[in-house]
Amino acid sequence: MGTVTLGVSIAVPEPYGSLLQERRASFGDPAAYGIPTHVTLLPPTEAEAAVLPAVEAHLDRIAAAGRPFPMRLSGTGTFRPLSPVVYVQVVEGASACSWLQKRVREPSGPLVRELQFPYHPHVTVAHGIAEEAMDRAYEELSSYEAAWTCGSFGLYEQGPDAVWRQINEFPFGAGGGASAVPAQGGWTVEHPSLRP
Repeated sequence: MGTVTLGVSIAVPEPYGSLLQERRASFGDPAAYGIPTHVTLLPPTEAEAAVLPAVEAHLDRIAAAGRPFPMRLSGTGTFRPLSPVVYVQVVEGASACSWLQKRVREPSGPLVRELQFPYHPHVTVAHGIAEEAMDRAYEELSSYEAAWTCGSFGLYEQGPDAVWRQINEFPFGAGGGASAVPAQGGWTVEHPSLRP
């Protein structure tokens, strides 16, 4: 069956996802339209295709133990000079993302891997492009704001065309979680705690 390249992430919902994807493309990032706007929980990871059912069962268990939580993005940051990345900051929901990514990579599961850098939840808006364009991304999105209730995360596979596509979605709370949609006039969930 061969190997597949997988990733696990929280999708940034509409209208925010498309807007940030368009902005990423406008800065000259050639990967913009091949990568849905997201907060990474598991970076690109090679796995045997045969383990996909075990991966999905693992992620389903994690989601079942979770609850929807508020996510808020605000302003920009950068990993330069360590890594050529400009991102929008996760200012609410970061602790929930950290808890989730640890569970996704837990030693007893099928997605064990070490990270190249310490985990820092973020939304990439420029990667590996000219310094001037990175500076422009940093400046132009410095006042960016978005908020929504996160009700799920997804499993993605990178195709031979280098495009990432969602192959499954895992709603929180044993399948009873709300879908990840923008909050309407305030949060509809309690404090951002994942543990039931």
